[in-house]
Amino acid sequence: MSGLEVFLVAVLILVAFALFDLVVGVSNDAVNFLNSSIGSRVAPFFVILIIASLGILAGVTFSGGMMEVARKGIFHPQFFTMPELITIFMAVMLTDIILLDLFNTHGLPTSTTVSIVFELLGAAVAVSMVKILQTHDGSLGLGDYINTAKAMIIVFGILLSIVVAFFSGALVQFVSRLIFTFDYQKRLKHYGALWGGVAMTAITFFILIKGAKGATFMTRETVDWIHSHSFSMLFIIFVFSAVIFQILITFFRINILKPIVLVGTFALAMAFAANDLVNFIGVPLAGLQAYKTAVASSDPLNIAMIALSKKVQSQTSFLLLAGVVMVATLWLSKKARTVTETEISLGKQEEGTERFESIWLSRSIVSMAQTFFESLKSFVPKVVRKWVDHRMDPRIHETAMVRENQPSFDLIRASVNLMVASAVVSFATSMNLPLSTTYVTFMVAMGTSFSDQAWGLESAVYRVTGVLTVVGGWFMTAFIAFAASFVFANIIHYLKVPGFLLIMVFAAIMIRKNHKRHKESMKEKEEINIFNLKKISDAQQAVSMTFEHVAYLLREIRESLDISFDALFAQDVITLNRQRKKVKQIQVWSNIIMANVYKVLRLLQKKDAKISTRYAQTIRRLQKLSDGHRDIVLRSYVHTSNRHKGLLAVQIEELKEMKICILEILQKVENAFENKEILDYQDIIDRYQHIRDLADRFNKVQIERVRDNTSKTRLSILYYAIMGNCIMLTKQNIKLIEIFNEFFQSDEPL
Repeated sequence: MSGLEVFLVAVLILVAFALFDLVVGVSNDAVNFLNSSIGSRVAPFFVILIIASLGILAGVTFSGGMMEVARKGIFHPQFFTMPELITIFMAVMLTDIILLDLFNTHGLPTSTTVSIVFELLGAAVAVSMVKILQTHDGSLGLGDYINTAKAMIIVFGILLSIVVAFFSGALVQFVSRLIFTFDYQKRLKHYGALWGGVAMTAITFFILIKGAKGATFMTRETVDWIHSHSFSMLFIIFVFSAVIFQILITFFRINILKPIVLVGTFALAMAFAANDLVNFIGVPLAGLQAYKTAVASSDPLNIAMIALSKKVQSQTSFLLLAGVVMVATLWLSKKARTVTETEISLGKQEEGTERFESIWLSRSIVSMAQTFFESLKSFVPKVVRKWVDHRMDPRIHETAMVRENQPSFDLIRASVNLMVASAVVSFATSMNLPLSTTYVTFMVAMGTSFSDQAWGLESAVYRVTGVLTVVGGWFMTAFIAFAASFVFANIIHYLKVPGFLLIMVFAAIMIRKNHKRHKESMKEKEEINIFNLKKISDAQQAVSMTFEHVAYLLREIRESLDISFDALFAQDVITLNRQRKKVKQIQVWSNIIMANVYKVLRLLQKKDAKISTRYAQTIRRLQKLSDGHRDIVLRSYVHTSNRHKGLLAVQIEELKEMKICILEILQKVENAFENKEILDYQDIIDRYQHIRDLADRFNKVQIERVRDNTSKTRLSILYYAIMGNCIMLTKQNIKLIEIFNEFFQSDEPL
């Protein structure tokens, strides 16, 4: 195969990579335009996807097809040959696919623009350094090949977008909530049309500014006319929208927030397709143009790629194909929904299971913020504080009913998300500031949730940790993109085809591993859904569901203990490590059940005070159950992983007796709860007493082992801890049976 044929194959591979990159790119960026509509449940899911799909297809037609990164000049292509550019582009596309798929797997939204720019920068630096080392004449330095100032501008854009978007969202949401409160329906009738006019003006301006710039069917004169008449157009749009909305409110009783949110969803989807499409197909199309330019020359392998220093026009057929792939990905990608769920969970109004754990930095930030706002209160008159607190208190409008498919936030916040994100991005675009749509939409959503007090004291540290994780991921995107593409470009340059194949194998392994991890994550979410309360309005039904959930939890604890005991006896640290991870999952399930108990307690009326007291004790029993299970597993894992001496043969036999007893009790209680059958209370008491007798007998012989130094200190600590936890687990099962029997034997209605 000749040199040109090899590079033809390379270009075809680049085009194939474009399809994969579209899939992973849309999976990550879909959160930008789906967050507000899905989080507020403005319409059925399929309707939201239809609106977003139409926006994407419209955005494709608005796209001018220019390669974004080439236009911004990350590197100067006139100093490179076609083989060198193909090396750069190969490294870029492989890195982009691996990197975005990794972020999608973990549900973290990142910027596809930042990733592609720093991948180009890393690969171009690698090839440039090779060229500098090969020439030795010092005629060109790294600064001649690379436009390093562009990378600095993008980093500045990240920092600027984080601050501006967050505080803009927080401020506008605060004012909007003061105006409408959480009971916004009544006030929407009076001045909702004016507010809707402002929202539609911001969103429409966003469409014009972001869309007209890249529209192929608009002449330069038309675009200039739109820019020069922006204010008059905005005024007309505001008046027209306000009048239409007032008519819809007055005569048709329509909630105008719904069309606002849907139009905003369309606008952001259109902007995504029009502006970010080139991040996925721009590099392959540039590679194709480089190949065509080289073939047309007399020296294809050595001609300088001066043609690529100009704007790279994308073909309409490629744009249409890309649009179809983007829409298909939007409908079919599970990872796109995972990324969306992350952002929605960080902004949901209600407390619940948190995805992220607290860290010292999030605790410090929450503490400082709390101190700041407490100090600020002293400067605000008491009357004003009282009025603001009343307007901003979501509990005033809370219902006791646990609703099915309750939205994560209401339509006021959803429309503010879209309005502010549109306004910030539009302003940045008109000022030529490099703000990322991903960063803006995410931080606006976080700012509005902060103002809405969704980050209460019960959830603030977890939400802040989540935001820090996502923001940290943005900077890691730049670092990983640069480093990985730098390494890949060197491998491809020096090892040629074998190096490329090696990276392909690595990419396949990583994608397969990510797919497996995402599948496991989805399975965990499905298991968590088992514990979610559906629509409940009857306390009897709610209590019954609680015991069904406890039965499932007991089964998982029983199976985990069975495996952990055997692994401890065999000193199998690998199995114990798996069970250690299982402990976290069981802890999450236990917390969900306890949170559900609180919800059920709200359903119980004052006349059910006695019942409420008994039922509330379920929380304490579940805490002790999960803590006892955790202690056994973690102690066993730590002892084994530290390579301490294993249990004595006689200790193993004694603990096997304890294991049989505790597993039998867990099995009986589990079956009773699952089948709603009253359990023989005395039988459990007898088994509990039997375990205590065993513990007393084993304790006497263990003391002798301690005295003759047969059982070392750490071994004795582990042995006694397991014995004590087995007794405690049995006792908690007895308490649960007491609560269960009293409920299902009682004749009084709940």
